[in-house]
Amino acid sequence: MSAYDPTSTEGLAAHASERLQMNARGLFTSDLSVNEYLCVEKAGFEPVGLVVGSSIYHVGYQQGNWKQNQEMNVLTQAMYEARELAMTRMEEEADQLGADGVVGVRLDVGRYEWGAEMAEFIAIGTAIRHKEGKLHRAPNGRPFTSDLSGQAFWTLMQTGKRPVGLVMGNCVYHVAHRGMMQSLKQTGQNVELEQYTQALYDARELAMERMQKEAEAIGDGVLGIVEVKLHENSHGWGSHVIEFFALGTAVVPNEHAAEGQQLPEITPVLDIND
Repeated sequence: MSAYDPTSTEGLAAHASERLQMNARGLFTSDLSVNEYLCVEKAGFEPVGLVVGSSIYHVGYQQGNWKQNQEMNVLTQAMYEARELAMTRMEEEADQLGADGVVGVRLDVGRYEWGAEMAEFIAIGTAIRHKEGKLHRAPNGRPFTSDLSGQAFWTLMQTGKRPVGLVMGNCVYHVAHRGMMQSLKQTGQNVELEQYTQALYDARELAMERMQKEAEAIGDGVLGIVEVKLHENSHGWGSHVIEFFALGTAVVPNEHAAEGQQLPEITPVLDIND
């Protein structure tokens, strides 16, 4: 994981500090919807500012073996480290605002015409702070991060749990090509393509295992990971090179929860917006 300094502004854009000073004076910005904003307030928190981290990263080159299923370690490392840099800068912005954590975090990857081998990694979310000053940070002192929506954040807090960190794992994998004779033999047949199955299975498992190891590294108090999402994308490497990306929010018991807190009743709601 990238180095973290809560007082650092070294990696932040020059105008980021000016914007954060405006937030620190009481003018908050947020990408929360109005409903999410209400739920965050209901959970006892207040938004203090929109926080962003960015890293434009040169992704190295690695040649896969045409007939071999294999992890592309150079690409895996690049995609992970770039996301970590963006996340760290977002957390440092949250620190400048004295936030307890960041909710609704999105991790995006953008590519531009002026650099086919380059990509911009962006982390963005809304920094929040507890209204009564009860510290809700991660065990290592960093602001907690979470991809939970405002509604999901409020619901989690009602269970006596709280988010402690956004955890992720990834794996860039080369899927071996089928040989010509193999393709001809299987033409017109219902048959499992075992080498494809095994490749995608292995790659997903590696990504999920690494995500779980990140959660374990937070500390013994982690109960589990919620809102897990699995993404697949080729990022322009070609049809046989795929990144599998696992992302979720690690949760711990909320030491600030009221003693004997009861789970709220579940009320069915019919959405008539669509």
